[in-house]
Amino acid sequence: MASTIASQGEAAKARLPLAYRDQCSALLIPLNKCRRQGNYMQWNCEHERHEYEKCQYDDLLRRMRQLSKIRKEQATAGDE
Repeated sequence: MASTIASQGEAAKARLPLAYRDQCSALLIPLNKCRRQGNYMQWNCEHERHEYEKCQYDDLLRRMRQLSKIRKEQATAGDE
């Protein structure tokens, strides 16, 4: 699987706002390009949008698992 994180140079060139430079920023660049080329017609960029939203969902699950693991470690450290 290719990296889903865009470099700072790529993000700056694509004019991505800082808030959107996350784990899925490399997928947002082609999505925004497709949107601009297709005049923001929803059906033009379904594949790109699906990939981006799936990445966002997977990232959310990853962060939730990570938080759960941290809370478990803190709970076991607090019991000792």
